[in-house]
Amino acid sequence: MHTHPRAAGAAGGEAKPTLAHIVRRHGASAATTERLSAVQRRALRAIARCRTAELGGHIAQCDTCGARQYRYHSCRNRHCPQCQTLAKERWLAARRAELLPLPYFHLVFTLPHELNALAQGNPRAIYGLLFAAVSQTLIEFGRNPRWLGGEIAASLLLHTWNQLLQQHLHVHCLMAGGALGEDGRLCHPRGGFLFPVQALSAVFRGKFLERLGALLLKGKLKLAGSTAALDKPGAQRRLLATLRAHDWVVYAKRTLAGPEAVLDYLGRYTTKTAISNHRLLGLDLQGNVRFSWRDRAHCNRRRIMRLPAGQFLERFLLHVLPPGLVRILHIGLLANRHKRQQLAQARAALAVPTPTPVPKESAQQLCLRVLAIDIERCPACRLGRLRTVAHLPATHAPYHARAP
Repeated sequence: MHTHPRAAGAAGGEAKPTLAHIVRRHGASAATTERLSAVQRRALRAIARCRTAELGGHIAQCDTCGARQYRYHSCRNRHCPQCQTLAKERWLAARRAELLPLPYFHLVFTLPHELNALAQGNPRAIYGLLFAAVSQTLIEFGRNPRWLGGEIAASLLLHTWNQLLQQHLHVHCLMAGGALGEDGRLCHPRGGFLFPVQALSAVFRGKFLERLGALLLKGKLKLAGSTAALDKPGAQRRLLATLRAHDWVVYAKRTLAGPEAVLDYLGRYTTKTAISNHRLLGLDLQGNVRFSWRDRAHCNRRRIMRLPAGQFLERFLLHVLPPGLVRILHIGLLANRHKRQQLAQARAALAVPTPTPVPKESAQQLCLRVLAIDIERCPACRLGRLRTVAHLPATHAPYHARAP
């Protein structure tokens, strides 16, 4: 929410910026780069206009003291960090009814960096292969009586970045520690151990490369920055041989027990953008961006990275997804087709009741519960209620006019 007709940029010195500030000052020059796709340009334009007069809004006035607030619409772009808090809470509210009283496991499947350029040139195809390989690997291991012997319940979440905003393609998986057998009984992992990581890695690699090889044979994949397809058999064989030589990384560990702990963990990954505003530390007059990052190689020590704004935005835009490409996939018992029926069978096997449906919360209720902010209370007198007294039309100022 804003109290002024136009959102201010990061002005003077090195004030703590938001991503929107950085885009407003330096996004126009980045948008003229020929390498950017239409969806990347749309993301820049949406973030720059988010919660400003350009998207329109309304004026709210206190019914007690008469103070006024200008409130502007959000862009609702999924890559905008200002628009994700309420989306995350609504997503989690929908997931609460699906949790089972079981321990949960966190798994991470990572692609080798040799696939980065191919993913940049063919994001829809490569991310689709990644989801397919992970889901089929987990479903097969779950159905194998050596491990579980039933239908698993898991959610897969795509991430394409590391803490430095570099390309790091991986899928997080949160999976219930149990599977529904054909006889209607719940199968539990032996001794708290889920699946062998090395075997998971080998099967995951095999499934991905089998499908990648089939796509390469069709000659439809291209490297980023090139219009030439990888249609030479020799180049295809060399790429596949390089990828087979890798030990593909799969990580797995048991999470904290309990449904609320699982929800908190899940919430960090659902609608997360490549960088959140709280990590942004400064934007100086020379156009350098400072942001914090965790050095996982050294006990998650907090460090600071400094990048020119153009390079910072270039890294950020690597993680803008094509329109319609899903970041979250539910498999097994949570797959949409038979979810209600299969979850009911799993709860019956666990002898737990079906949770009572929770009514959908309004934006006011969500803000009060999550942020402890009553958005209808007047911030000036703290007594009155804010009422809409006028609507503000969108201005749609030309994006290129925002260049510094």
